[in-house]
Amino acid sequence: MSKSGYELVLCIVNTGFSETVMNAAKEVGARGGTVIHARGTANKEAEEFFHITIQPDKEIVMILVPEQIRDDVLHALYREAGLKSEGQGIAFSMPVTNVVGLSH
Repeated sequence: MSKSGYELVLCIVNTGFSETVMNAAKEVGARGGTVIHARGTANKEAEEFFHITIQPDKEIVMILVPEQIRDDVLHALYREAGLKSEGQGIAFSMPVTNVVGLSH
């Protein structure tokens, strides 16, 4: 359990799928997020292991959510933008110990 009551959900998807990620997260209660443009470094072995073609250009969507909806958000992201979708996304969460600047 995080001290702040919030968790940071990160979702790494192919470029062009950050809106899909945010729409899925908002449907289960998230309020917003931040998108960072990135470049993946996966190799041919990873492509063969996951049976997918890996697009190097990525978007990382960072979403700060209350702990109570973390699992709902992760499940929504998996359903709408997971590895078996065109977005080929992975998502995970991290505890957040302190938060400033949020209004309820």
